[in-house]
Amino acid sequence: MATNKKGQSAAIRFGPALKAFFLCFLIAGSAVGYVWQKSQIYELGREIRQEEIHLLQLKHDNERLTDQLAVLRSPMMLDQRARTLNLGLVPAQPAQVYRLPEPILRSMQDNLARQIAGRQGDAPLMQ
Repeated sequence: MATNKKGQSAAIRFGPALKAFFLCFLIAGSAVGYVWQKSQIYELGREIRQEEIHLLQLKHDNERLTDQLAVLRSPMMLDQRARTLNLGLVPAQPAQVYRLPEPILRSMQDNLARQIAGRQGDAPLMQ
């Protein structure tokens, strides 16, 4: 007996069409996601390269400024700059220099006393 197509439900007639639509939608969504992901990877790589170039430039600037600071701090340069500005600076006379003894901290004295006492206790007994 032949079946009548009019008696079939709508879900059975449109089922294969819906499956094909969802499969196409899944493939198209995956393709769009793949392209978006590759685009993001490219953009992040470009940003990383720019930041590396910027970091390298900052390192070069830092080296240059460090060298410039060393030159400006040199005694010869300071002396020349003081003469140029007519500041009237002269080296200190020996009578103007006061030398202060370095204070010994209390804890350092205690440590020294303990070390000396320890060494005396380690000495072999002579009989």
